[in-house]
Amino acid sequence: MSNPTTITAEPGQQFVDIVREFDAPRELVFRAFTEPDLVRQWLGPHRITTEIAEFSAVTGGAYSYIHRDDDGGAYGFRGVFHTVVAPERIIQTFEFDGAPHHVSLESMTFEDLGGGRTRCAGRSVFLTGETRDAMMSSGMEVGVNEGYERLDAVLSSLSVAS
Repeated sequence: MSNPTTITAEPGQQFVDIVREFDAPRELVFRAFTEPDLVRQWLGPHRITTEIAEFSAVTGGAYSYIHRDDDGGAYGFRGVFHTVVAPERIIQTFEFDGAPHHVSLESMTFEDLGGGRTRCAGRSVFLTGETRDAMMSSGMEVGVNEGYERLDAVLSSLSVAS
């Protein structure tokens, strides 16, 4: 059974908070968020595959990737890494190619809980409440939950390999 994901989007606010604990050490979880081959394996819902075009998870680096679904749909995303402090924090922008100019700022902290457990706490800040609401209604919650389920499997395989 996977750990629960808490997604909070208060009415009238321009941000979304996402908190999830993982049964893996902080350094391993951080690697899964910053190494392109690992990101490709878990990012997004079960029904998609991820193609990484660019992924340089360093301060000042950039990323772009495409989600492809079973029906042939392709959905591009991109952004810039503003701050990457291993294994503690990532601050980046996020933009869906299908909604250009609606950039959000995302931060993720990685907290060592001891005993090989890590808490990831993220906040996405949108330009407007309407943009945030559109993101929430787009299926973001399913993508986050299923992506984190996939991440559990990646972390489990990495733990076994270590």
